[in-house]
Amino acid sequence: MDNKEKNQEQDHLQLELPQEVAQGEYANFAIITHSSSDFVIDFARVLPGVRKAQVKSRVILAPEHAKRLLGALQENIHRYEREYGQIRIPTQDPPAIPPFPMGQGEA
Repeated sequence: MDNKEKNQEQDHLQLELPQEVAQGEYANFAIITHSSSDFVIDFARVLPGVRKAQVKSRVILAPEHAKRLLGALQENIHRYEREYGQIRIPTQDPPAIPPFPMGQGEA
């Protein structure tokens, strides 16, 4: 193995995915806030008929990393839409926040 191959091998970042994190958290609502030094993204799960949503995960990013995340999301959305078709976002006037009506649910 020459030096170039050794350097390339050392440049790869290895990620460890613990079992408790691997299953992920479902979120259908995100709130993004920022200061001069950080972006904070809170991911929550909003359920029909429930007026309170619990934040399931919070990610804090430096502005540079937030911009990299934006670029990575844009690139992946383009790839997704090339393969599966355009992602459609229903529009409502006024927009519904949260994404579910807050009426009574039925069983």
